[in-house]
Formats: sequence, structure tokens, C-alpha cells
Amino acid sequence: MTNKLAAEAFGTFWLVLGGCGSAVLAAAFPEVGIGLLGVSLAFGLTVLTMAYAVGGISGGHFNPAVSLGLAVAGKFEWKDFVPYVIAQVVGGALGALVLFVIVSGKGDFTSVGGFASNGFGEHSPGGFSMMSALIAEVVMTAFFLIIILGATGKLAPAGFAPIAIGLGLTLIHLISIPVTNTSVNPARSTAVALFADSWALQQLWLFWLAPLVGAALGALVWKALLGEGE
Repeated sequence: MTNKLAAEAFGTFWLVLGGCGSAVLAAAFPEVGIGLLGVSLAFGLTVLTMAYAVGGISGGHFNPAVSLGLAVAGKFEWKDFVPYVIAQVVGGALGALVLFVIVSGKGDFTSVGGFASNGFGEHSPGGFSMMSALIAEVVMTAFFLIIILGATGKLAPAGFAPIAIGLGLTLIHLISIPVTNTSVNPARSTAVALFADSWALQQLWLFWLAPLVGAALGALVWKALLGEGE
């Protein structure tokens, strides 16, 4: 279990540092910024690389919503759920801490601002409402779980699951960054909110509620309609 929790912490650390780091440091870098496409790819690549690196140890969740969805689907033991979530939140927070230290070393640094936090209303990148944010996060997380369950199922080609999952997360970001800055991961949302402006913590509840509900719904849909062949 110690190895599993360490793997989850390392994986979530990398997800936050790589994904949120790309948004904070590189998305709009003068003249050579990577933009929305680059940030979306960065999040997908963090999951892909860590799934191959440590997924064999812990299952490669790196996300409380994924752990919940897998438990609902009967693919993960409920007794391990809380320890996994704690490891994911701690790992993500450490990743955000490293990112904060890097950002604060810039010559003209004054504050981190939003720090790639998730938000709705005036804090949505595109000004989308709370309802839009809620629907987007629920639906995107549900489909993320369907992708994960399908890619790791017995009927899927062996060895390719991290690629499908990483590309799935990339697609999710391409769709929903304008709406919420894309969470689908409460640990990722919590990590950067700890260092961002105060509004990020005030709106954090939605980025726990919606991904967890979406993950459970995705798992139930998979069990009822898609997973019978296993």
C-alpha cells in the first residue's frame, strides 16, 4: 500500500506540475506560447507518461474522481478510496508548491493571480455560468470514466490504455478549457486553489461535486450499457 500511495502522489504531482505548469508558464509566453492546444496536450501527456511509469504499481488514478468511478464500477476496493484521495491531494499540492516557487522567482512577480485555477461566472475563461460549468464537468468526467473503463477492459487491446486515456484527457481539455479551465479532477483543482487568489477556494466546491458525480454516473453507465461483454 505504501508503494501504491507513493505512486499516486508522484503521478498527481506530475499532473499538476506538468498540466498547470504549462498553463501558468507557457500558454501565453511571448511569441512562442503553446496556447490552448499545448495546455490540453500537456495534461494528456502527464497522465500518459505517469500511467506507463507508475500505473502498474497503483493503477494510475491520479484523480479522486477516477478512484471513485472505478470503485463504483467494481474495479477498485472501497477500503482504499480514502487513502488514495489523500495521497492524490498531497501529491497535487506539492506539485503546486513547486510551481509556485518557480513562478515567484520571476523578476516582476507580484502575485500568482488565478494560477490555472478552475472557476465559473466571472472566473470562467469564457464567462460561462455556474450551470454551464456544472454540466460540463459532470459530462466530461463521466466520459473520462467511460474511456478509462473501456481502455482498461478485457476486450481492449493490451498495453494501449494509457494512450487512449491520455488522448481522452487532451480532448476533454480542448472542449472545456474555455468553460471552467477544465478540472475533471478535484485534486488538481485543490492543489492550485491553495495558492491562487481567494476566489479559487470559494468556488472549489463545484470542482469536487461535479467530477465526483460525473465519475459515478460514467461508471454506472458503463456497468449498465457497455461493460456486459466482460
